[in-house]
Amino acid sequence: MGFCLFDNIAVAAAHALEAHGLSRVAIIDFDVHHGNGTEDIFRDEPRVLFCSSFQHPFYPFTGHASDTANLVDVPLGAGAGSAEFRAGVRDHWLPALDAFAPEFLFISAGFDAHVADDMSHLQLTDDDYTWVTQELLALARRHAGGRVLSMLEGGYEQGALARSVVAHMNVLIG
Repeated sequence: MGFCLFDNIAVAAAHALEAHGLSRVAIIDFDVHHGNGTEDIFRDEPRVLFCSSFQHPFYPFTGHASDTANLVDVPLGAGAGSAEFRAGVRDHWLPALDAFAPEFLFISAGFDAHVADDMSHLQLTDDDYTWVTQELLALARRHAGGRVLSMLEGGYEQGALARSVVAHMNVLIG
């Protein structure tokens, strides 16, 4: 399901665990689509905390309503915007991430939940991507020595994608 043939973020996280001896990594997925492939790969892997936000119900019609030990989903209804997204991150992702204290943070950075992107019915803005990246980078500094890897996942309206990526990267590079 989904649009990916290879789950690049899952490969990177698995490599970090096995080749570099890490004991806890977190994967954060903000995208209009649920990260069901990543979730399925790491469902029973206690060394990985997976946090995902997505439009629900929406393709591929996955995601669950309650958090489990290592899966934290933030399903957003059509029309949801900054307030709902930021509340989900503050109320669900950040407490789980702080408790887990990952040694490395992997970001599946999808920008197709942008208000200008007709792929979804979510209403996120460039400022939301700046804000979430600031929150995640602060968390990585607290727990992971600032170690972050970000991979571009989605975004289909070129102007919104370009602005969102620049907002995200400006935070990451300082």
